[in-house]
Amino acid sequence: MARKAAGRPPEETLSLWKREQALLKTLVVDRDTEAWQRDPAFSGLQRVGGVDVSFVKGDSVSACASLVVLSYPELEVMYEDCRMVSLTAPYVSGFLAFREVPFLVDAVQQLREKEPRLMPQVLFVDGNGVLHHRGFGVACHLGVLTDLPCIGVAKKLLQVDGLENNALHKEKIRLLQGGGDSFPLMGGSGTVLGMALKSHDHSTKPLYVSVGHKMSLEAAVRLTHGCCKFRIPEPVRQADIRSRDYIRRTLGVQGAPALRPERSKKAQRPKACPQGASEEPAGLSLPRVHQDQGVGGLRSAGWKPRRAGWA
Repeated sequence: MARKAAGRPPEETLSLWKREQALLKTLVVDRDTEAWQRDPAFSGLQRVGGVDVSFVKGDSVSACASLVVLSYPELEVMYEDCRMVSLTAPYVSGFLAFREVPFLVDAVQQLREKEPRLMPQVLFVDGNGVLHHRGFGVACHLGVLTDLPCIGVAKKLLQVDGLENNALHKEKIRLLQGGGDSFPLMGGSGTVLGMALKSHDHSTKPLYVSVGHKMSLEAAVRLTHGCCKFRIPEPVRQADIRSRDYIRRTLGVQGAPALRPERSKKAQRPKACPQGASEEPAGLSLPRVHQDQGVGGLRSAGWKPRRAGWA
């Protein structure tokens, strides 16, 4: 029988989540912090990462969290880690991080401990960064907790601060000519929250790129375009392919939607897999602490922010 996640959290939990977002938002850095980000050719960038959480069909509790690291500029998979997880928080608009980020933080931490030489220099996240109801989306959340540069890449426009997917917006999309063309997403407040990017010459729909952490919007857009063999940036695309493949292999063919033919060709696994990616579902304690207790819970569980200035 398919399992369903718990219903909408009580208001006190949502208030706690809002306070945590506001606290962590003060740590977001929206400028380039690394030398390679300021180089027109991204000289010095060697490893780009992507994360994804794929869900089991008909089951809103079981999912597969994946982290991949690709070489740059070749975009070949160097590392992958997929593991089955049990979600402990329901999806609530504006609070996606509390459902997914703890598992992704855990994957990054395990890579940092086991294979530090393979740590990505930037992470692509399938979701928004500062383009968010409260200016702190999943890409910001993951960036601050891992202290890694992060880029938010969404497939649909989040309609906040007066942004609308209206006739004017669609006309701007139509005027995008070739891969790399973009236009700013300026909200009613006058703030540029992100960019709509035509990521590939043959794409008919744009991507919505926003700053996650430790990177400027200009560099984030350029790098996103540079990592697109198809519409979706290759780090996110490969994380999605491999997480769905892992679900199929672990739970059987009916455990995940079938991949499109183009994706199945690209879903070959690397020659070497990390030891952390076992075939058995991994039990994680961090997500429950994070979701139920917030920042204080993480501290009591032994998690420490990696940025200076936190006690």
